[in-house]
Amino acid sequence: MGGLSLGHWLILAIILLVFFGPNKLSDVAKSLGKGIRGFKDGLNEIDVEAKEILPQSENQHSKNTQQPQATSQKEKVDSKNS
Repeated sequence: MGGLSLGHWLILAIILLVFFGPNKLSDVAKSLGKGIRGFKDGLNEIDVEAKEILPQSENQHSKNTQQPQATSQKEKVDSKNS
């Protein structure tokens, strides 16, 4: 129940050759390869865009979470007295 053995692949290839013929089968294989290549290129493009966006959002998050600190001792004292 694990997958297709060599015998299964041979039977499938013979059926495809009979059904499509050798010329049409090569065209189908080319079209299938182009489709798979286009799908992979699309996935890679999405992955690159996500990696570009992620560091930008992390930088904005770290800027928003930092709280301003008093820059001098006098400002610290003034804020305590207020």
